[in-house]
Amino acid sequence: MDALILKPDREKSLLRRHPWVFSGAIQQVIGDPASGATVEIFSADRQFLARAAYSPTSQIRARVWTFDPDEMVDVEFFRRKIRNALERRAAWNFSPRDSAALQPASGAMRLIHAESDGLPGLVVDRYGDVLVLQVLTAGVEFWRETLADLLLEVTGARAIYERSDADVRALEGLPPRTGLLRGTLPATRLTIDEDGLKFIVDVAFGHKTGFYLDQHLNRRRVGQLAAGREVLNCFCYTGAFSLHAARGGAKNVLSLDSSADALAIGQENAALNGFSPEALEWLEADVFTALRKFRDQNRAWDLIVLDPPKFAPTAAQAEKAARGYKDINRLAFKLLRPGGILVTFSCSGGIDAALFQKIVASAALDAGVEAQIVEYLAQSPDHPVSIHFPEGAYLKGLVCVKA
Repeated sequence: MDALILKPDREKSLLRRHPWVFSGAIQQVIGDPASGATVEIFSADRQFLARAAYSPTSQIRARVWTFDPDEMVDVEFFRRKIRNALERRAAWNFSPRDSAALQPASGAMRLIHAESDGLPGLVVDRYGDVLVLQVLTAGVEFWRETLADLLLEVTGARAIYERSDADVRALEGLPPRTGLLRGTLPATRLTIDEDGLKFIVDVAFGHKTGFYLDQHLNRRRVGQLAAGREVLNCFCYTGAFSLHAARGGAKNVLSLDSSADALAIGQENAALNGFSPEALEWLEADVFTALRKFRDQNRAWDLIVLDPPKFAPTAAQAEKAARGYKDINRLAFKLLRPGGILVTFSCSGGIDAALFQKIVASAALDAGVEAQIVEYLAQSPDHPVSIHFPEGAYLKGLVCVKA
């Protein structure tokens, strides 16, 4: 088998079971591995460390499939990994914030979460009996057809739609690709149920795989916080936080996004759930510009949700992203009434939890307000974080109360 020999003392991360090997750690490539092919990884003194997928164009030159010297990477390996991921999710019958279940039968959840499920670069979301697949790395690309067959076999789904259009594919030397991969799908717009609310999901053109599944429990929490409050939902996309807030008893909800298409689906979602048109207000605008206008108009809210898109995919963009996060949080603090609640998020991999908290603290300071953090929020449990892969904790959230 083709192999990678590491430089002296560069095996430490693998011994801690971190699944990435960077190009700078490699001393020698033995053989001529194809893109995505399995290679064995050895320390400089030729001790076996792992079997991994090889990516000749990425800075992350190899991603580990297994640390077990006796475990082969073959069809049965992937069948076992997929089954294990599904069985773990089926066993989760609790939520960390209340007794309500995270309901796999509710119509939507993440089935496979890449490195955290031992399958680097593979993301699979389930919407009823339709799977949406993201192939993000050379290794998963190599096994794509096999994985598609296994997913149908193990899940019993009727269709797989591929959304391999994320920017990270370019780093792997892979072109974007979307379309129906397996089965039949008469329409790409589906309807799911989340905690009794119905949402339209467009698996072909929606963000990510069509819906922000990682915010499930956080939307539930916003619904609990919204009772009796006036709510502003920024970067609202198709209005999931808005509908949870409205059902939770908000006095009124203003939903703000720059996408007219997303807002149109949000209004469809509101009607689908029986809300009158007057119950929720929708505004197409740039969030940064709108928040400044609201400040100048002396408007105020009791609860503001900030769920912006990814400002910093990597640490290299962190400084620029920090300015954007600080700006919107500063404006939000100014727009909150005393005792008001700010629920603020970052999904940027280049901004860790400690840095995000510092940014929000700096925003409060510049806004001239006192605030307390009363809750820390994260991605829902169907987006687990391997204890050996802290990078998997990409979604950070704070619930802050303005003094």
